[in-house]
Amino acid sequence: MEKKYIIQGSPFVVPTTDGKIIKEHFGAATDGNSGISIAHMKAPGGWSEPFQTPEFDEYTFIIQGKKQFIIENETIVLEAGQSIKILKNTRVQYSNPFTEVCEYLAICMPAFSMDLVNRED
Repeated sequence: MEKKYIIQGSPFVVPTTDGKIIKEHFGAATDGNSGISIAHMKAPGGWSEPFQTPEFDEYTFIIQGKKQFIIENETIVLEAGQSIKILKNTRVQYSNPFTEVCEYLAICMPAFSMDLVNRED
């Protein structure tokens, strides 16, 4: 009988050049799932990404540290135990301007894809 579950013991480690650790447990890169992606992230102090307007809803849960979001020109800082949902087609910039590493989970629906993130240069 085929199992009705999948245990992910070896997530896809996304190559980065900015010190951020991204381990996708489920999603397009790991198992070809385009409907949802679930990733465990660690962003070092001083890390930031360019502004982007993703074509997916993104849920973030902070496990440890703090993460800064600039959403449509409003700056928000979340701490451990807090979460946020950012609707698709919203201009956002993610960063960790603090000294402590920020560990968090990111869930994207549909799944994260560089084709859908629309990062600004």
